[in-house]
Amino acid sequence: MLSFASLRHVFVYILLVGPRVFASDKYIAAVYEHVVMLPGITLKPVSSEEALKLMNKNMDILEKAVKGAAKQGARIIVTPEDGIYGFRFTREALYPYLEDIPDPQVDWIPCTAPERFGSTPVQERLSCLARHNSIYVVANIGDKKPCNHTDSKCPSDGHYQYNTNVVFDSNGKLVARYHKFNLFMVEHQFDFPQEPEFVTFSTDFGKFGLFTCFDILFHDPAVALVSKHHVDTILFPTAWMNVLPHLTAVEFHSAWAMGMQVNVLASNTHSCDLNMTGSGIYAPDGSRAYHYDAESKNGHLLIAELYSHPSLSPTHPSSVNWSLYATTIKPFPEDHNFTGLIFFDEFTFSELTKEAGNFTVCQKDLCCHLSYKMTEKREDEVYVLGAFDGLHEVEGQYYLQICTLLKCGSTDLKTCGQSVTTAHTHFDSFSLSGTFSTNYVFPEVLLSGVQLAPGEFQVLSDGQLISQNGTSKPVLTVTLFGRWYEKDPPHLHIYSSRIL
Repeated sequence: MLSFASLRHVFVYILLVGPRVFASDKYIAAVYEHVVMLPGITLKPVSSEEALKLMNKNMDILEKAVKGAAKQGARIIVTPEDGIYGFRFTREALYPYLEDIPDPQVDWIPCTAPERFGSTPVQERLSCLARHNSIYVVANIGDKKPCNHTDSKCPSDGHYQYNTNVVFDSNGKLVARYHKFNLFMVEHQFDFPQEPEFVTFSTDFGKFGLFTCFDILFHDPAVALVSKHHVDTILFPTAWMNVLPHLTAVEFHSAWAMGMQVNVLASNTHSCDLNMTGSGIYAPDGSRAYHYDAESKNGHLLIAELYSHPSLSPTHPSSVNWSLYATTIKPFPEDHNFTGLIFFDEFTFSELTKEAGNFTVCQKDLCCHLSYKMTEKREDEVYVLGAFDGLHEVEGQYYLQICTLLKCGSTDLKTCGQSVTTAHTHFDSFSLSGTFSTNYVFPEVLLSGVQLAPGEFQVLSDGQLISQNGTSKPVLTVTLFGRWYEKDPPHLHIYSSRIL
C-alpha cells in the first residue's frame, strides 16, 4: 500500500505533469479544396428546386471528401467559402439558395428533425454527413433573416442575407453559426451583421473559432478570437484570389497562424481562371500540410495531425517582441533608394547589388534591416529590400507595416513588386527585422513555384526572421507583414442601396 507521502507525491505529479500530458493530445484534421460547380449567370432567381439541384451536385463531391477524411481518422473537416453554390449572384438571384439557419442554442440535429425550422434540405444533408461519418463538418452556406420597417437598417426587400459558416458535430448537431463581418468589395448580395460575431465552440480535442476569407485581414473577429477568446484552432473557409508577392493563400494564411500562434484550417475554393488555390493545415511552428495548384482543375483533400492545445504543446514557439532587435542596432548605411508599387502601395526599395551584405531601408517610422548571403549573385535576377508604412486603400482600408526581401520581375527595377512565381537564386542565410509599431506581425517565406518553407526558417523572440542554413528552393520573398490595427479607419456598415 502506498504511504501518505507517496500519495502526496503522486498527487503533485498529476497536478504538475497532467496538464502537459493533456496538452500533448493530438487530433487529425482535414481541409478540402473544392472545384465548385457554378450556376449559370442570371439576373432572375431560379426556382428553389433548381437551386437545390445545383447545391446537391456540389454536396455530392463534398460527401466523398467527408467520407475520405473520416476513413483516415479525421475528427473535423473544413470546406470552402461559396463551396455549395458558388458566386456570380445578384442579391435577388442568390435568394433561392438561402435557408433560415437558427441559433445553435436551439439544440438541433437537422438530420433527425429536418422540418423543425422550415425547409432546410442543405442543413439536413450536411448534418447527416457529419452524423453518418462521425466527424465535425464545417461548411459555408447562406442565411436569410426576415426584418421589417421597425428596423431602420432593414433592406428594402424585407430580409437580411448573410454569408454564413456552419458547424455540425459528429452527431449531426448544429454547434456553430457565423455571419461574415468583413465582406469583400464584390459581395453585394450579402449584408453585414450589425456587430462582429465572436463564435467559438469546445470539443474534447480543443476550442475552435471561425471566420471567413477577408475577415483574416482585420482585427475583429479574427484577432479577438485568439487574443480574447483563447481558441486553439481557427476554422477558415475562403474563396481567396492569390496576389503575389505577399498575399497568396498558403503564404499569408500560414504566416497568420505563426504570427497569432494558433492552428488554422484553411479551405480554399479552387478556380484557376480566378487564380483561386491554396489550402492548408497550419500550426504555430509551421505548415503541417498545404496544397497549391494553379494549373489543374481538380479538388484536393489534405489530412494532417495537430496538437489539440498548441499553446501548451512542446513545439509552441515563445512570444515575440517584433521590434526588439531592430530598435537596438545601428542602421546600416543606405545605398540609393527608389520607389515602386506592390499591390498599389508605394514601397521604398534598395537593390541588393552584392552576394552578401547588410541593408537598411526606412519609410516613415519603419526601418527594415537585412543581413544576407547569396550562394551566387546571378546577373539575370534582381532582389531588393523594401519597406512600406501606410494605409492600404484598394479592396479595403487597412494599415500596413511591411519589411520585405523580394525578387523583381526582371532586371528592370521598375518591375520590383510585380507578380513573380519562379526564381533561381539561393540564399545561404538571411536575417530580416523591423522597427514595428505593432506587435501583430506575420512572417512569410515563399519559395520558387509558390511553395512554403516549413522548418527552413525561424522567428527569434527578438523579432528576427532568420534562416542560417538556407532554403531548399530559390527565394521569391522573405517578408514581415505587419498589421497596425489601431490605425485602421472605422468599419463602415452600409445597408442602404444594396438591392441590385
